[in-house]
Amino acid sequence: MALTINTNLSSMIVQSNLSKATVSLNKAIERMTTGYKINNASDNAAGYSIARNWEARLGSLDVAADNAATGADMLSTLEDHYALVSSHIQRVRDLTEQAANGTYGSASLKAINSEITARLEEVDRIAANCEFNGIELMMGGDTTQAKDGLDIQVGIEQTKEKSRIHLNSTLFESGQVKDLFTAAGATVREGHEVADIAKLCTGYNSETGWLSGDSPAAMLEKIDNVINNISNRITTLGAAQNRIESAIESIGVQSENITSSLSTLRDADVAEESSNYIKAQILQQASATLLATANQTPSIALNLL
Repeated sequence: MALTINTNLSSMIVQSNLSKATVSLNKAIERMTTGYKINNASDNAAGYSIARNWEARLGSLDVAADNAATGADMLSTLEDHYALVSSHIQRVRDLTEQAANGTYGSASLKAINSEITARLEEVDRIAANCEFNGIELMMGGDTTQAKDGLDIQVGIEQTKEKSRIHLNSTLFESGQVKDLFTAAGATVREGHEVADIAKLCTGYNSETGWLSGDSPAAMLEKIDNVINNISNRITTLGAAQNRIESAIESIGVQSENITSSLSTLRDADVAEESSNYIKAQILQQASATLLATANQTPSIALNLL
């Protein structure tokens, strides 16, 4: 190699290698400080795109899990209210059976009638106040947003069958006294629901004092039908809750698998990056030392003068 003054090829080679070592050093530092081996699209264009897509899916799965949990909370709210209604109706049955016994006079029947009235009024109050995020769950008919059923979004796919659990409208049928007893076969006048049913249960008319020994006995079967109806609704609620809980588990499995794949693709191997860091650091220091030597090479020409 010729000895020249204007062109210091050795210095240029060392500078190039110093630059490469510095880039490698900075890259290792970046990966160790962020914990990711893909920080920019330039690191791995395809991997960067895949990682972004997986991150979006994970975010959507988190929302789906929240949706499912909210749906489960709604059904639990409805089930708890039905449990309260069931306890009141059961007490009404006990009182009706008591009234069917011929050993009670008008004063006793009036007392029984008063408690039945109070119990049934409380059932109506519970049904009217059973709501979740503004959705009336026990009013039925056109007064509730749930009259056609509800869809719980528990997936991230656009296909309805894959991502939604439909809660049938029967879950949200009216829990009001008039509707429960009308469905059970009792004749109830519009606007006199609680009063009519209390009369049928005790045979006592608070206005006329009329007694009918057959009414309480005839009502027992209708009350049993109401209790069975409520039990069937609670059973259906339980089945729906099981589906939602299964969906939550499925979401957890999907999220875990995507997270694992994302980690494999994107996370930095700290041991490997530490090794790269030391290697780049040594090369940088060596290049810096050799650069000083290379820059002195043209001065050797002075020795020939």
